[in-house]
Amino acid sequence: MPRPKAEFAETYPCDFYTAAELLESEQMYTVPEIARLLQGLEPDAEIDEGTEAVLVDWAIPWVMTNAEDLVVAEPPEPDAPGYYGLAEHAADTADAEDATGSDDA
Repeated sequence: MPRPKAEFAETYPCDFYTAAELLESEQMYTVPEIARLLQGLEPDAEIDEGTEAVLVDWAIPWVMTNAEDLVVAEPPEPDAPGYYGLAEHAADTADAEDATGSDDA
């Protein structure tokens, strides 16, 4: 049920990391690992199932929004999750920005 903004003490900008800011260029991640990273946690941080479900709900739209900067790999086993990583062009862009000191990503 929607609530009036006036009921909230404060609101914040809805800023998210870019794929290049969040992911290591040589690593591949599952959606739950990406969800943890988006919250500033380590990819293997222990969290309860309920919290993980909420974080995954936030991570799925992030993956979809950043799809052009991601690559996907087949799961290593039939019942395993898929893995996502930083696309080469996104890593190259991030490396170029790091070299020039730009943080306009």
